[in-house]
Amino acid sequence: MWLILLEALGAGCILVVIVWWTMFSGRAEAEAAHAAALQEAAETDKDAA
Repeated sequence: MWLILLEALGAGCILVVIVWWTMFSGRAEAEAAHAAALQEAAETDKDAA
């Protein structure tokens, strides 16, 4: 019984780690590029007006 619960807990922990890694891995670079593109677009719109 304890072995089944321990195995389920281990599988749950692995699942949480995989989801966490997938959601937040490499996110800073993508957000920085997106922010730079937004800033550039805002400057272009300001110059055109």
